[in-house]
Amino acid sequence: MNEDRKKALDKALKDIEKSFGKGSIMRLGEKVDTKISTIPSGSLALDIALGVGGYPRGRIIECYGPESSGKTTVALHAIAEVQKQGGLAAFIDAEHALDPDYAAALGVNIDELLLSQPDTGEQGLAIADALVTSGAVDIIVIDSVAALVPRAEIDGEMGDAHVGLQARLMSQA
Repeated sequence: MNEDRKKALDKALKDIEKSFGKGSIMRLGEKVDTKISTIPSGSLALDIALGVGGYPRGRIIECYGPESSGKTTVALHAIAEVQKQGGLAAFIDAEHALDPDYAAALGVNIDELLLSQPDTGEQGLAIADALVTSGAVDIIVIDSVAALVPRAEIDGEMGDAHVGLQARLMSQA
């Protein structure tokens, strides 16, 4: 790399770090602190497969699969693990289908679990946003994204066109 390009790159890197903070851009080969705080999944095999020992804290994790494939069970195990560590968990039950007995059988302390059964997708996401903003909750499960129905779809008539409403709702989240 010639000297002019090197100077331009150095200036750009300094400007980026000034604007967005140290570590916002780096060379891939640089030694960085890669210790990631995690929430155990409740399954050693899954923790190993995830590569960091569990679910990374502060991130959005989406479990995807067909109906009755175990997505809620996986989420409830994560909630139980958070509670075992003394953390606080919230479950936003957009499907209105949470079975408290099943959750308790998986190790969830249902007396301490925060539960919301929102009427609309907007309400569910607003509740999730308030909980995240509070900083007091260690894990929030939304079950399920597909059940977060936009208000306009609920209030609309049969046959009304609601193309892309859920996608728009999720992009605002």
